[in-house]
Amino acid sequence: MMRFTVHKRELADIFVWDKEVGPPEPQAMKQLEELASLPFIYHHVAVMPDVHWGMGATIGSVFCTKGAIVPAGVGVDIGCGMTAARLPLTSNDIPDDAMVLHDAIDAAVPNGRTDNGGQNDKGAWPHRDDPEFVRRTWNQELELGFTELCELCPEIEKSNNRRHLGTLGTGNHFIELCLDRDDRVWILLHSGSRGVGNKIASVYMRKAKELNKRYFVNLPNPDLAYLVSGSEEFNEYLKAVHWAQDFARVNREVMLGRVLHAVCSVLFPWSSSLREVGPEETIDCHHNYIAKEHHFGADVWVTRKGAVRAREGDLGIIPGSMGSRSYIVEGLGNKLSFCSCSHGAGRTMSRRKARELITLDEHSAATEGVACRKGEEVLDESPRAYKDIDAVMASQTDLVRPIHELKQFVCVKGA
Repeated sequence: MMRFTVHKRELADIFVWDKEVGPPEPQAMKQLEELASLPFIYHHVAVMPDVHWGMGATIGSVFCTKGAIVPAGVGVDIGCGMTAARLPLTSNDIPDDAMVLHDAIDAAVPNGRTDNGGQNDKGAWPHRDDPEFVRRTWNQELELGFTELCELCPEIEKSNNRRHLGTLGTGNHFIELCLDRDDRVWILLHSGSRGVGNKIASVYMRKAKELNKRYFVNLPNPDLAYLVSGSEEFNEYLKAVHWAQDFARVNREVMLGRVLHAVCSVLFPWSSSLREVGPEETIDCHHNYIAKEHHFGADVWVTRKGAVRAREGDLGIIPGSMGSRSYIVEGLGNKLSFCSCSHGAGRTMSRRKARELITLDEHSAATEGVACRKGEEVLDESPRAYKDIDAVMASQTDLVRPIHELKQFVCVKGA
């Protein structure tokens, strides 16, 4: 049985993996139809089972383009993705009160947002006083590329860049400690390119709109403004987006080190050197990004907005919600999905609606057994705001094979 529904369109068909989750909401379907109407979309649009409406472009969409790129297709959190690390620890190593681990991680990794993201923002390193390990990593891996970007586009320099390296952010970004079915401890991280990625995306989405307006390009939605291959702006954006994807990956690496240090400080307090518990296995994957790939006989630009690459043998991470399971998966290389799978459970309601409908008692019950925030500040991230992860996984059995099932006992979210 096919796991997807085909929506026939004049220029590009839309394949939706929705057999167990139901069709996309009308807002998301309208976005997908507008995307499929663009003349440079190649072959078809693939839609993952966690699909939902997104700012600028539909979350859970995968599409190929020839001759143009849509910056809003990648979105403002360029390179957002996941890291998973399996540790040589079991539940026997975990203290009875897991909140001590939550609080240690919360203190070790800046998260949340205050001061409107200004100099006193608790979600960034102190202004002009970021730690030495942040400066060292920035200088070794990111500074040269950032300097080159600023020469091309000085606006990018006016962003939270180094101050956000090794920080979590807000919204659906999280740090979790989980147990798998073999009683092994895992760290899960979800974050991206933070302020500097947002700045890059905003600049080039604006430039795309300005160029399309200048040349009288009529679009079904102005958010689908595009940059034409070979143009100066196209080349600049490619350079910037790949740098931001590197920033996102390094950001998760730095956070992973901080989480490991925090865990060790709790579990091995007698060790003056804070003996590091090195990961036995580490997996990292983007799910908001662009890449040059070969599909259906052509070299194309693949944009994954809330989707993970799942070529045959690729390892990926599909998280659930604050109170549900997550999965480490192996890709099956399904060509019709452009070798992709979902990036999570996907929202069922807007943040505002979740805050209106979900009570504190419901949230507390839904996250029972998880050391996490239980207050109003995270109601928009409560489990009922998301689809059933089991239905999402059942909708993509032809895309991935689960190899580890994880259940969190600690969840740190920025608020």
